[in-house]
Amino acid sequence: MNYKLSEIALINPKESLPSGTLAKKVAMEKLQPFCRDIDGFELTKYNGGTKFRNGDTIMARITPCLENGKIAKVNILDEKEIGFGSTEYIIFRAKPGVTDEDYLYYLITSPIVRNSAIKSMVGSSGRQRVQTDVIQNLEIDVPELPIQKKIGSILKRIDDKIELNRKINDNLANQVQAIYTEWFMNLQTDDSRVVSLSELMDYAGGSQPPASEFVSQYKDGYVRFVQIRDYETDNHITYIPISNKNKLCEEHDIMIARYGASLGRICFGINGAYNVALAKVFPKKDSYREYLRCYLTSREFYEGIDSRSGRSAQAGFNQGDIDSFKILFPIDEKKIIDFEYFASKIFDKRLSIIKENKNLAALRDSLLPKLMSGEIDVDLIEL
Repeated sequence: MNYKLSEIALINPKESLPSGTLAKKVAMEKLQPFCRDIDGFELTKYNGGTKFRNGDTIMARITPCLENGKIAKVNILDEKEIGFGSTEYIIFRAKPGVTDEDYLYYLITSPIVRNSAIKSMVGSSGRQRVQTDVIQNLEIDVPELPIQKKIGSILKRIDDKIELNRKINDNLANQVQAIYTEWFMNLQTDDSRVVSLSELMDYAGGSQPPASEFVSQYKDGYVRFVQIRDYETDNHITYIPISNKNKLCEEHDIMIARYGASLGRICFGINGAYNVALAKVFPKKDSYREYLRCYLTSREFYEGIDSRSGRSAQAGFNQGDIDSFKILFPIDEKKIIDFEYFASKIFDKRLSIIKENKNLAALRDSLLPKLMSGEIDVDLIEL
C-alpha cells in the first residue's frame, strides 16, 4: 500500500533538551560510510543541534556526506535518553504499530529514499542540502508490519555478521600489535642496534592519469585505480587504461597516505594502480614486511610523520623524513623472521575476513532494493 514517508515515520520529531544538559553528541565523522551502527559519541553539554532517541535513523543531508552513505541507526542511548548532533541531520523515527525500526533504517538507505534525497538537493556547489519537504512527501509502497519485520531481520542478520567480522579483525590486529610491542618496543642496547627507517624500506609514490581516462565500469585493457577513499568504501570504484606509467599495488602491500587529512594512514587490501596520494612500501627484505606494517601503524610513526610534515600537510612526507626515523632493531634477525611467520598468517586471515565482508555487503546491497520493491517474496525465505 502506498504511503507518504511522513505517514510511516516521524521526521525530525521534537524533543526537549535544555541548554547546558550533559548529553551524548554524535558528530558527523561518527557516521561511517554504509555502516549501520554509530561508531561513537562525545559526552558534552548540549548547545544546539538535532535531537534523537535510540532506534532513530540519522541521515546526513549535505554534500558530500549523503553521497558517501552517511546514514546510521542510533544504538548508543538508554531507553529515555536524548542525544544530539549536527544541524545537518535529518532524523527518522518509526511510528509504533506502523513501522519497524530496522525496516525504516534500510528503507532510508535504499535507492528508493536515498536517491530521491540526493536528487532533491539544492544550494551552492559543494554545499547542497536535501529538501526535507520533498522527502516527507515521497510516496512509497510499504508492506504490512510483519513483512517489514522480516525484511529488516534478513538485512540485519547480514549487517550483524559484518560487524562481528569487524570485531574479529580488530582483535587479530590488536594481537599482532601486542606481540610486536612485547618483542620490539623494549629492546636493550646490548641486543639491538640503531637503524634508520630507510635502512629497512624504500617507498614509491603513485601516478595520476588525467580524469578524462577514468571509467566507472571495468573493461578489457583497464585496471582498478586505487585512491585513499577506496580503502573506506567501494562506492567510487574507478578504472584507468593499463599503461607502463601506472604504479601497481597488491592486497598484501603496505600503502601510506601521503597528503592532507589522511597523512600517515596505513592501508592495504586492494589490487590495482595507485594514485599520487599514496606511497607503496618496499621492504629491504621480505621478512621485514609485517614488522614494518606494525611499526608504520604505531602512534610513534603516525605522530612522527605528522610533525615532520607539519610545515604543510599538502606537501606530505619526503625521503628525508623517512631517513630521520631512528629505530632500535634486533641484532639477531631471527626474531624478525619468527615474527614475520606468525604475523603473516594472521594478516592472511584478516584479508580473508575483509573479502568475506565485501561479499556480504554486496549481497546486502543487491537484496536491499529487491526486498524493498517486493521483487523478492519474503514468504519464500525462512529465517
